[in-house]
Amino acid sequence: MYAIDFGTSNTVVARWNAATQTPETLSLPSLSAQVKANPPLVPSLIYVEQAAATADQAKTVAGQQVRDRGLDLASDARFFRNFKRGIGATVQGFIPELDGQVLSFEQVGSYFLHQVIGQLKQQDPTLNSLVFTVPVDSFETYRLWLGQVCQSLEIEQVRLLDEPTAAALGYQLSAEQRTLLVIDFGGGTLDFSLVQPTISVERPLGFLLKWGKSFSAQPAGSAQQTAKTVRVLAKAGENLGGADIDRWLADYFAETQALPMTAVTLRLAERLKIALSTAPTAAEAYFDEETLDSYELSLDRDRFEQILTDQGFFQRLDSRLDQVLQQAQRQSLSAQDIDAVLLVGGTAQIPAVQSWVARHFDADKIRSDRPFEAVAQGALSLQTTQLQDFLYHSYGIRYWDRRRNAHSWHPIIQAGQPYPTTAPIEIFLGASSEKQPSIELILGEIGEAQIDTEVYFEGDQLVTRQASSSGDLQVQALNDREGARTIANLTPPGFPGSDRVRILFSIDTDRFLRMTVEDLLTSETLMDNQVVVQLS
Repeated sequence: MYAIDFGTSNTVVARWNAATQTPETLSLPSLSAQVKANPPLVPSLIYVEQAAATADQAKTVAGQQVRDRGLDLASDARFFRNFKRGIGATVQGFIPELDGQVLSFEQVGSYFLHQVIGQLKQQDPTLNSLVFTVPVDSFETYRLWLGQVCQSLEIEQVRLLDEPTAAALGYQLSAEQRTLLVIDFGGGTLDFSLVQPTISVERPLGFLLKWGKSFSAQPAGSAQQTAKTVRVLAKAGENLGGADIDRWLADYFAETQALPMTAVTLRLAERLKIALSTAPTAAEAYFDEETLDSYELSLDRDRFEQILTDQGFFQRLDSRLDQVLQQAQRQSLSAQDIDAVLLVGGTAQIPAVQSWVARHFDADKIRSDRPFEAVAQGALSLQTTQLQDFLYHSYGIRYWDRRRNAHSWHPIIQAGQPYPTTAPIEIFLGASSEKQPSIELILGEIGEAQIDTEVYFEGDQLVTRQASSSGDLQVQALNDREGARTIANLTPPGFPGSDRVRILFSIDTDRFLRMTVEDLLTSETLMDNQVVVQLS
């Protein structure tokens, strides 16, 4: 069994060693960076030498190869970093056109994962099952994209697990530590998750996702296995990570020393940030070959923390922690009931972040010794772990709001709903015009109203920035495309005045919204338990 923690800055690949019965982190030739202090990480970098419509036809350089060949230091539209943040996001500005191909972030991400999974398949030609970890606040479009990438590589079985939940499993704490707060803070996302691993139970292995269909991972009638149960109590997340901090540092030097904003200076800002994790001061030198100007860049921890404060960084941490604790209060839990706080991700290693955590929790509760491996290795536990989770987003139906003279959304399944659902949600719809040939319905995944993240290009650099919030809900339509909006073709045609179709909604084990549609007039089942995001 293999697990992949696809990160904004770094990607970790782990497998279950059947001989030792332990997880291990893999080193992939030419892709993984060999750093003594860290496990073998694959830098999430890609350089597109020849673009193509599909990843198997494109010619790319990925991971550590990009750095070894110096391809990350040039101002080149063919070099991509932080591209994970653009997958499934609303893109501002332009996306570069290379070799006649207008690239999307999804294509760039596919190029990268094809390199990673391709190397895995070279090492293990029998590979047909993967576990991917995903950010807490990821929308289903991102999860579906991961599945499509794996399907193109003939990976038949895919499971998805929230990153902080995987981290809780990866830290392998004692049975006495029952309530765990995971703070997963990487290059692109900040995720909080409050979980409770419980006593072992007897159960079947559960279900895997096989291209929209659930099937038992264990043959009927076979013996049950002992497994842990992990209950997710609360979670919160947003697009905030090390990439933002790198940008803030580069902006600081641009303002104080007129440092140009290039791929090189962003890399230097990142190196200063990393150096300050182990030393009180850090310095880098930069020589601009175009202007012949030289720069001495120095920073200490106090100035670094002030930059973070000026950017509202700690306020945003406070806001997400408050959100999780408010959810916990509804289950009669407080901060004092948390037995351990687990820090995951490179950004969680910043001393200012660790000091912030220490202001909220006792030092003996804080663990930060497995920042990079816990997520990927914990995901491997999914084969023997039952997950009791809930929806972070709501699902709803789009309708025309006459008062606002605009489209709005009516929730049908609320956030916080445990899944899989035990009973379907039922609605009835009728025709709105004479001889109506079909009924259309647009469904969406609804996130909370908050500050939006814009993803765009500034010059030749991919940039993410917080935009002003209008207070509107964040919504990603699941089926608003040609051929997917129609949920019922009516034969005979429909007429106003009575209900014509009955719709049943449910959420499956893998968090996909499913829909059954019945024609009340003909008693025909027009759609049977179909995954909404795969309608076509």
